[in-house]
Amino acid sequence: MDNNIIFLIVAGIAGLVIGFIIAKVLERSKASEMIKSAKKTSESIIRDAKSEGETIKKDKILQAKERFIELKSEHEKVILSRDKKIAEAEKRTRDKESQVSNELSKSKKLNTELEEKIKETQQRQDYLEKKQSELKKLHKSQVQQLEVISGLSAEEAKEQLVESLKGQAKTDAMAVIQDTIEEAKLTAQQEAKKVIINTIQRIGTEEAIENCVSVFNIESDDVKGRIIGREGRNIRAIEAATGVEIIVDDTPEAIILSCFDSVRREVARLSLHKLVTDGRIHPARIEEVVRKTRKQIDEEIIEVGKRTVIDLGIHGLHPELIKTIGRMKYRSSYGQNLLQHSREVAKLCGVMAAELGLNPKLAKRAGLLHDIGKVPDTETEVPHAILGMQWAEKYGEKKEVCNAIGAHHDEVEMTSLISPIVQVCDAISGARPGARRQVLDSYIQRLKDLEGIAFGFDGVKKAYAIQAGRELRVIVESEKVNDEKAASLSFEISQKVQTDMTYPGQVKVTVIRETRAVNIAK
Repeated sequence: MDNNIIFLIVAGIAGLVIGFIIAKVLERSKASEMIKSAKKTSESIIRDAKSEGETIKKDKILQAKERFIELKSEHEKVILSRDKKIAEAEKRTRDKESQVSNELSKSKKLNTELEEKIKETQQRQDYLEKKQSELKKLHKSQVQQLEVISGLSAEEAKEQLVESLKGQAKTDAMAVIQDTIEEAKLTAQQEAKKVIINTIQRIGTEEAIENCVSVFNIESDDVKGRIIGREGRNIRAIEAATGVEIIVDDTPEAIILSCFDSVRREVARLSLHKLVTDGRIHPARIEEVVRKTRKQIDEEIIEVGKRTVIDLGIHGLHPELIKTIGRMKYRSSYGQNLLQHSREVAKLCGVMAAELGLNPKLAKRAGLLHDIGKVPDTETEVPHAILGMQWAEKYGEKKEVCNAIGAHHDEVEMTSLISPIVQVCDAISGARPGARRQVLDSYIQRLKDLEGIAFGFDGVKKAYAIQAGRELRVIVESEKVNDEKAASLSFEISQKVQTDMTYPGQVKVTVIRETRAVNIAK
């Protein structure tokens, strides 16, 4: 039994060995066949790769040849284009050379002609000098003959002739000057009156008189006590906050607000209205309401300035100038509201500039800004015209506008045509009836100054300022002043008045000379 098991084991091992050997032999033969197959495959791939490489090589060579032919063609075209341009440049150069040669030949011809003319001119000049020398000799001999005949030398005769002609020439010159002045005045007055009348007729404005007080109406006298407050504390608080004097008297249902500053009066009036409407009147509430009202007035001032420049068609003004224009609403000059006056002057300037063919927009601008120097609250020694001009220059206004502002009261010299237009329109607006409130003392002083200027000239016997200072009549002594001197005296007095005085409109100076011969028949 054991021997059989051993035999089986040995037989199994022998079978495994034989199977392993057979498997190795079969694997080696299969590997050999795979190697042969791989060799054949690789040889086939190499042949295909060589064939494809040859094909690609041929294609690349063909492409290179075609590219070479294209580049060669483009190069030939560039060369032909350059050759053409060079040929054109050479042609232009030849044309220029031909033109230059023609010009040179013309210049030579002109030089030759010029030399000939110079020679001819020199000959003529020599001839003229010779003739002039002969004339001098002849003139000298004739003067000597005249001196012998008249018994006077040439200098003595010249002095006598000059003296005899001087008086006659002076009289004739004065007559011609007078006629020319009268003719110019007649024509100028007619044209100026036409322009001014047309301008005034096209402007319609209302009379604008303002006072230094405002009246605040109340419903009943009971409100007065609430405004005054306990021991007057409320009214003192209002006066301290607004800077306005409040007058509470026996006037029924009314309180008077007195102040030269219109802005303060308006702040006080609106504040009182708000306090009375609200019913709470005490110092703390008063200060709060006044502060809010002042802010409201500042905003209203800016709005008024913007609305004014829009109404007049003026653009590009500096914001500070717009604010200044708004403050004009609360300023007055001789009782005339400054904003209404400036608007009126602006419209007059625009119409007059259009009539004269000037820039109406620039004239309006100058007319609106001409009195901005009156707006500041503080008193200064600088005239308002100069101050306004300085402000306009500071805020970038044009030179014509600045000069018109500074020259409308002759503070500076006028350098543009807009300046006299602004001056004339300012006088028209200020001098029209009802525009301003005249002060009696200043009015009488102006009349005295007019008469005093006339008495400052020799030969004046009497002088009268009439027609509200629009005319000055001067009576002269006939023994001291003749007719010619009367005309010159009238001119000199008018120039003196124009230089030394400030007045609206114009002043007519009339010189009267009278000679009377009186005899009594008995």
